[in-house]
Amino acid sequence: MRISFDTNILIYAVDPSAGPKQDRAKRLLERATEADTVLTLQALGEFVHTMRRRFKTPWPELRPVLDLWREAFPVAAAEIADYDAALAVCADHGLSFWDSMLWATANRAGCAILLTEDLQDGRRLEGVTFVNPFDPANDRLIDAVLPP
Repeated sequence: MRISFDTNILIYAVDPSAGPKQDRAKRLLERATEADTVLTLQALGEFVHTMRRRFKTPWPELRPVLDLWREAFPVAAAEIADYDAALAVCADHGLSFWDSMLWATANRAGCAILLTEDLQDGRRLEGVTFVNPFDPANDRLIDAVLPP
């Protein structure tokens, strides 16, 4: 079962102020290297934007993290069909445009699970289920898709 990560999980993985969420996010990404995982180019771009803007992270500190993730996981970039699907989801389901684009790219890439803290936990949109990895109620599902 293919999975992907929302930007917030990537940020927690490198943010020491995230406390226990940092440990959880780092462990999830480590486990994901042994699973069918894809990252979206959008999530990587949002990660860079947030790290530069909010955390003022210097470029030399960002590049090794990005290179590590790009080596560990395939990266799916949005296509024009994803844009069309995202617009439809915005109109039909009320998701924000950027959340819809992330979903559309992950959906086209064959992801069944999108690990995210920001979207409605447990909601299934077409073939993708949004799963909050910080809710202990989801541990069994996460353990089923990410080798412990």
